[in-house]
Amino acid sequence: MRADGRGAHEPRPIDCETSVNRYAEGSCIFSMGQTRVHCTASVSDDVPRWRKESGAGWVTAEYRMLPRSTDTRTRREGDRLKGRTAEIQRLVGRSLRAAVNLEALGPRVITIDCDVLQADGGTRTASVNGGFVALVLALQGLVESGALPALPLVNRVVAMSVGVVNGEAVADLAYVEDVSAEVDMNLVMTGAGDWIEVQGTAEGSPFSPAQLQAMLDAGQASLGAVVDAQTQALGGLDLP
Repeated sequence: MRADGRGAHEPRPIDCETSVNRYAEGSCIFSMGQTRVHCTASVSDDVPRWRKESGAGWVTAEYRMLPRSTDTRTRREGDRLKGRTAEIQRLVGRSLRAAVNLEALGPRVITIDCDVLQADGGTRTASVNGGFVALVLALQGLVESGALPALPLVNRVVAMSVGVVNGEAVADLAYVEDVSAEVDMNLVMTGAGDWIEVQGTAEGSPFSPAQLQAMLDAGQASLGAVVDAQTQALGGLDLP
């Protein structure tokens, strides 16, 4: 039994509130337990120079933790990002590019900004999940305005943290579990359960192939709750 009474494959309560930013083309606050991330999607025609000749678009991301997202205040990060922050925002960007047909998007950039309002483990996976919702809302706006003929989506993108805690593979680690986990892993998947990214580290002893498979199984078993939250937030749009 886990500290909060959840089953091994049971994620924390998930909630997604959309249209929380009146200026952004897409926005939401995505919550997984006590972790809450404010995600916005901004559309621009300022395509990177190396991308201009292709006629295709780009999806990128930025990630920050706000000063009081944790139990003590941390300083804001400037342009020189900490290694962890840079790694997470690259993960979010890579993950969300897997959702979009960049050629069909055309010569425009969508920037996903993920700002952690409150952290209790799983901030990067909540950022991917909320970032996908904000991205789809921005794309839907382009369709409704006539800028795109159809949603250029090729995959739904969902993410889940997993790990080994007290010898058991579990999904959606809260902070109290994350700090004591024997293995910490972040999974990014399509809605069908195919892998986009697998990012894992042994915190002590190496983990076995059987433990790896158990963590992958935990991630796939728990993704339905994320899919349901995204679908509800997006008003039942027909997504991949």
